[in-house]
Amino acid sequence: QVRLAESGGGLVQAGGSLRLSCEVSGRTFSGALMGWFRQAPGKGREFVAAIRSTTGSILYADSVKGRFSISRDTAKNTVYLQMNSLKPEDTAVYYCAVDLNIYSTVHANTNEYDYWGQGTQVTVSS
Repeated sequence: QVRLAESGGGLVQAGGSLRLSCEVSGRTFSGALMGWFRQAPGKGREFVAAIRSTTGSILYADSVKGRFSISRDTAKNTVYLQMNSLKPEDTAVYYCAVDLNIYSTVHANTNEYDYWGQGTQVTVSS
């Protein structure tokens, strides 16, 4: 059974940093596209970043470009999201997801991701 487990969320002051982790178990996703999304209260799910380590391709949402960094440890089947210079508007539940299509370009299309984690809460206080 495929499982994605996020960790690393918490409460941080504006300007602070957090690192989220997402460990994938159940199978190896060395060629898959891994993504991070977030959902704030009362809003839809929003793309944050995605990475395909086999090609080195990375995509960021404009709202986090220059502040967030996505990376992946294939040996550990884990993807990370380093979040710096956090703002109150970054407050949300953060989800990781995997798109098993190894031929797709790096994308932000929620509907094309096959498996999702349960999410981890990130709260940024002003």
